[in-house]
Amino acid sequence: MSITKLITAIILIESGGDHNKIGDNGLSVGALQIQEEVIIDVNGIYDLHYTWPDDAFNLETSKDIFQIYTRYWGQQKFGRLPTAEEAARIWNGGPDGNKKLTTLKYWDKVRALLK
Repeated sequence: MSITKLITAIILIESGGDHNKIGDNGLSVGALQIQEEVIIDVNGIYDLHYTWPDDAFNLETSKDIFQIYTRYWGQQKFGRLPTAEEAARIWNGGPDGNKKLTTLKYWDKVRALLK
């Protein structure tokens, strides 16, 4: 499974491909519907300087943020890179998203697009 395919599927689910989408009453923005807490997390973990909401609206930067966030939490939770399912569920439900039953429905949507 390529990370590009996974990200493309998640973009379709999160925003329908609309890079300027604003959701969750303004809390989630861009193609990947990034929240400010994700930017804060990524910046704090790696001493980076992403800004919200600007970098969340930038497609290439938001893809980088997705990869940094899901890889980091995959390494923390599993001691390895996350599988596609684990990454999608972390993205949808936060660092412990892989444990939340609510993220299973999200993964089903992603998996359907990956077929």
